[in-house]
Amino acid sequence: MTGSPAFDSPSSIAVYDARPFFEKALQYGVRHGILDQAKLDTICHDAPKGMVQIASYFGSEFLRPELEKAKDRLVNLVSLYLEETCGGELRPAAESLRDHSFLSRSKGGSDMLKRLIAMPQTSHFGMNERHGFTDDHIPQLAKWSLRSLADYRAELAQRSHAAQAMDAAIWLAEALGTDAAELEEAGADADAVIRTALLTLATKHTDLPDWPAFDKMVAALRKKPPAKLAASLPPKVPEHLKPVMDEAWQSVLADLSKILDANATPHKLFHKTPAFRGRYFWIEDALSEVDHHDRSASASWKKITAGHSDEGSLITLFLCVATSTAPKTMLTERSAATLIRKIRKTGLDAELASQYIRDHAPMQHQDDYVQLWQSFITEALATLKSDADYALKDAMAVLRREGNVAPA
Repeated sequence: MTGSPAFDSPSSIAVYDARPFFEKALQYGVRHGILDQAKLDTICHDAPKGMVQIASYFGSEFLRPELEKAKDRLVNLVSLYLEETCGGELRPAAESLRDHSFLSRSKGGSDMLKRLIAMPQTSHFGMNERHGFTDDHIPQLAKWSLRSLADYRAELAQRSHAAQAMDAAIWLAEALGTDAAELEEAGADADAVIRTALLTLATKHTDLPDWPAFDKMVAALRKKPPAKLAASLPPKVPEHLKPVMDEAWQSVLADLSKILDANATPHKLFHKTPAFRGRYFWIEDALSEVDHHDRSASASWKKITAGHSDEGSLITLFLCVATSTAPKTMLTERSAATLIRKIRKTGLDAELASQYIRDHAPMQHQDDYVQLWQSFITEALATLKSDADYALKDAMAVLRREGNVAPA
């Protein structure tokens, strides 16, 4: 290992050296004349003071176990700072000990960890405070003050990516008319915001969408699929944010085949598909979404019922659904008889109709329609299924009376 006492020769074999980096730097400095006796005496004088300060900060300076742990923390904090800032090189680490106080190197390590702890752990706005290091973080600092440089670097890489994603999300959101406070309030995931913002820009929209606007954006893409969808970043994107944006754009392109697949409605894809739930972001506007749902449901229901809302037409529709027959609001005499025979042969599933009502009927009518259906099926099912009615006379009478059967 470079600079170790027994391995300065180029022909030496490097072996694992488990000593703290501070100890290695100290011995290197003594051996190479960088640290004199006066400096060593100063370090020996300052170290106990640092131990007491650390023990008091994390617990109590009056308990021996706390002082022992404080010694380990002090040495580890100095080691973290020296190894990180000196790139693992012993000569500059020894020179740093010579030119600065021992306790300042300890504070440097503590400051490194405080900055790390204050960084976001995830890219989710709702799970990060982003208010810097506070006393609430002291237990975390206690844990990290005993961790290795490798642990620190791995955590730093993860948190740096999360922080960069949040900064990119804020920058793009503001470019599209949404401020950071709205993202915080919505508990948005930064990666989801970035994907949606890039898709919004690529489709020539200028605002982050709410759900109805997002739904329309996807519908427009499906109606006229682009030969190639290209990213369209606003001008003056900070250079350090471009890599995370490019990474997010690649994930949008990977999603594109599913986004353009008309077999799943946008609502089903983005709300009910596990892999896509939370993957994209839209501004929550409850009134807008309810209005959009009501208008969509109303249009869909009118198409299904052909505008008929009388009880006979509705019961006929529900009976078709319950028997897995093509939904109709009117039956001919022949199709009514076929439906009855199907009920007697394979039965019906009343819950299918109830679920159909909940999925398709306008919200304000759903309870009434379910009650209408359940009342009908409770009274009529025995007759519809009765094998004693060989000629179907009683069952046909029920359908003519309660349903909608066209005269022969």
